[in-house]
Amino acid sequence: MPRVDLTPMVKPRSVAIIGASRNPNKVGSVIMQNYISAGYEGKLYPVNPNAEEVLNRKAYSTVLEIKDAVDLAVIAVPAHIVPLVLEQCGKARVKSAVVVSGGFAETGEVKLQEKITEIAKRYHIAMMGPNCLGVMDTRSKVDTLFLPMNKISRPKVGFVSFVSQSGAVGSTVLDVIASEGFGLSKFFSYGNAAYIDEVDILEYLMHDEETKVVVLYLEGIKRGKEFVEIARKLTKIKPVVVLKAGRTSAGTTAVHSHTASLAGNYAVHEAVFRQFGFTVANDLSELMYFAKIFASEVRPKGNRVAVITNGGGAGVVATDEIASSRYLRMAEFSEETKRTLKKTMPALVNIANPLDIAGDASGDRYRQALDAVGNDKNTDMLLVIVLYQTPGADPSVTNEVIQKKRALSKPLIVISIGADYTLRQAKLLEENGVPVYSSPIAAIDSLEALFEYAEFKKRAERR
Repeated sequence: MPRVDLTPMVKPRSVAIIGASRNPNKVGSVIMQNYISAGYEGKLYPVNPNAEEVLNRKAYSTVLEIKDAVDLAVIAVPAHIVPLVLEQCGKARVKSAVVVSGGFAETGEVKLQEKITEIAKRYHIAMMGPNCLGVMDTRSKVDTLFLPMNKISRPKVGFVSFVSQSGAVGSTVLDVIASEGFGLSKFFSYGNAAYIDEVDILEYLMHDEETKVVVLYLEGIKRGKEFVEIARKLTKIKPVVVLKAGRTSAGTTAVHSHTASLAGNYAVHEAVFRQFGFTVANDLSELMYFAKIFASEVRPKGNRVAVITNGGGAGVVATDEIASSRYLRMAEFSEETKRTLKKTMPALVNIANPLDIAGDASGDRYRQALDAVGNDKNTDMLLVIVLYQTPGADPSVTNEVIQKKRALSKPLIVISIGADYTLRQAKLLEENGVPVYSSPIAAIDSLEALFEYAEFKKRAERR
């Protein structure tokens, strides 16, 4: 059995927002507005002793006045009031709580944090935080984030769940996920981890059918042994992408002042991550690159990559990256594929990998190349370069790539570099499940991570 049940927090039938305010600039007001804007369908109770109503809803002086059962309390009050509020939640039999308030162990108020932790445990309240953004679920419309929707976009419904100890990192990544278009299932920002920590969240996500990929930003690990046990089980089921902060002594010091975490030895953490099949990112950009390719769901059967390009130089750069990769290899086209390409490609096209289909390539030529190369048994992954600045590269190319991605049982990714027009086409590709990268290095690193995890899964299944 899990140590705590996160279901009332993630799928609550009723939510009390304690600290809901009539002032639109207050945290409690933003959270309340977000629930309404997201279309949350459960019962919503604003709690404010100084107001009769908040955002046209009846307000309550305390959570104890609410006659119905409350699954989740979102607490946005000054730190010194939180113990009283949590005590009231316990007496009201509230099942879970997200404490977004700061001013606890991260500022030296260790005893205050210990006090609220003791209250949560005594009343069996699943408590997230303090000093956190809390939880977002794109399906249940739970949104405890105190970030206005006009400042940070909310991602569409998807199957990637993101766990972040840092609220700032979490909000940034959420904004990027929304622009990338690959979709989100759940978001957890757990802050100081006074009670619920990364192990509890990973255990929940391991069994969550709405989560197929886990992305993790860590500053410290509280329960090392339990973390190892969860890691051992989780990566056999789902890919996990991790970014661990605190690689240097300066970073470790910054971590402690941020969320009161002990960062620990980075080399030890990285060794554990790799041993259990985590994909390790070195920065936020890599975190997103890797998350995007795992979100595409298709897994490679081998390491042979075919490159199709309408720009010779870009194909050469991609080939160099593949040649210097630890695991990937350039595919050797079959004789049948070569014969097919000779029939369909203009005479100026050299039938080889990379396949440069020339700068005047249109949607028809991309389709012919994708059909021949995509069906080649010697090809495990397709890397398609589309330079939209050329005359023939227009929405017809975008459509052909999308159609081939849907038909293929092999990974297909795109490299596309450019400004406004290119970005519009890239957005269409992303929205239709085609991962798009703006550099060969990012693309090849992502394919390598995809292949490495596939190999880990094969080894795990043989054990």
